[in-house]
Amino acid sequence: MHAHPESEWRPDVLGDGFEQLTLPLGSDDEGDVVATLVRSLPPRGSWLSRLLRRAPRLDDVDVLYVHGWSDYFFQRRLARQFTERGARFFALDLRKYGRSIRPGQTPGFITDLATYDEDIAAALQAMGRGRDGRGGDRRLVLFGHSTGGLVLTLWAHRHPGVASAVILNSPWLEFQLPGFGRGAISPIVDMRARHHPMDRAPQVDLGFYTRAQAEAADPADPVDINFSWRPERTMTVHAGWLDAVLDGHALVARGLSIDAPVCVMLSTRSVRPLRWSDDLTRADSVLVVDDIARAALKLGPVVTVCRIDGAIHDVFLSRREARNEAYRRLAEWSDMMLSRRR
Repeated sequence: MHAHPESEWRPDVLGDGFEQLTLPLGSDDEGDVVATLVRSLPPRGSWLSRLLRRAPRLDDVDVLYVHGWSDYFFQRRLARQFTERGARFFALDLRKYGRSIRPGQTPGFITDLATYDEDIAAALQAMGRGRDGRGGDRRLVLFGHSTGGLVLTLWAHRHPGVASAVILNSPWLEFQLPGFGRGAISPIVDMRARHHPMDRAPQVDLGFYTRAQAEAADPADPVDINFSWRPERTMTVHAGWLDAVLDGHALVARGLSIDAPVCVMLSTRSVRPLRWSDDLTRADSVLVVDDIARAALKLGPVVTVCRIDGAIHDVFLSRREARNEAYRRLAEWSDMMLSRRR
């Protein structure tokens, strides 16, 4: 009997060095549900890899990356940051995002962030770790961006003793209002989510964040974005999904107990995207970074907050100087926390 084609690793849209695996997750009222795991293959021998052999190695490390809202995985350089040091790098396109969305599905829609435990369990099993992530003698690093950072933060809290480190790139740990503002709107959103979960929440996105990324793009470090999977303006926000996110923010505000060291990478400042200016290419125009920095201190006993001057919301898509500084900080923190054998 031959395996179903979708149950096998096959070439990924990122090209040479990347493969993808479809992870069936059953079905819901919109049809079959899947997640997609992407893996970065080990680099071929080169002068760079020979040079990096002198650096501390990460041969016993598995990295699992989860993207943000209205997003998917496409960051080749981020994968190479780990594979060139010997780590295995995997990225997960969650259900109804990116590679995983199927016709007729509502992009990104979910009513409980804990449902993503199924996606993560399937990914960990495909990585050879078992569904609880504890299998084998390799260390696990969780790496999340924005909403993916919130998802992995809550997962690490619920699964103590599994992750060896958690790295967060501008994680969405607090709503873009003061704490009293979230407290005021949460009951309203909750009521709407209970009775009309598919109602659209009001939002204004003029496409400035996408434009900021384009303005900050570096031909020497190119990225190719599929705008069907990562639209220029954010995907529609529904009441049920927003309620799930606010519930996650409330859990963070009460305090978590992640027992692994946590690195939170953020821009030094935020700017409101009300009209276009070059300032939007040098600041976070999505989150209030000072609020995120404060919320990060409630994640666990060992938290490092790295502020990157000139960074945008995805610090690894910033202008060259800020982007290189982010990669330097990431390497330093990884060396300090991970470059050892258990």
